[in-house]
Amino acid sequence: MSASAPGTAFSPNPPPQPARSFLRIVRHGAGPGAVYVLTYHRLDRVHAASKPLLAEGAQPLLDLLDQLGVDFRSAEVRGALEDILRLGSANIPDLWLSDEEMLQKGLLGS
Repeated sequence: MSASAPGTAFSPNPPPQPARSFLRIVRHGAGPGAVYVLTYHRLDRVHAASKPLLAEGAQPLLDLLDQLGVDFRSAEVRGALEDILRLGSANIPDLWLSDEEMLQKGLLGS
């Protein structure tokens, strides 16, 4: 009889963990014609730099943030959106995306 539990085996390759990162948003212009540039920054610096995303207007910015999985209920996110309006830029912290998710969301070149 084996001493190990059935169905358990040592896996030398653990599943990849999402990277710790933040999203930098910079506003160019003002009013309805404002353009927003979003750049994803990974803190582990393992992967190449992300490609910037462009949102032409406030509603497209909110739609893009929603597609990226940003939680609008978070106080940090709401504060960052206020900073973008007041100061022209802000960071949204603690976005955890794997390389595959980054590719799917258009944050990395293929």
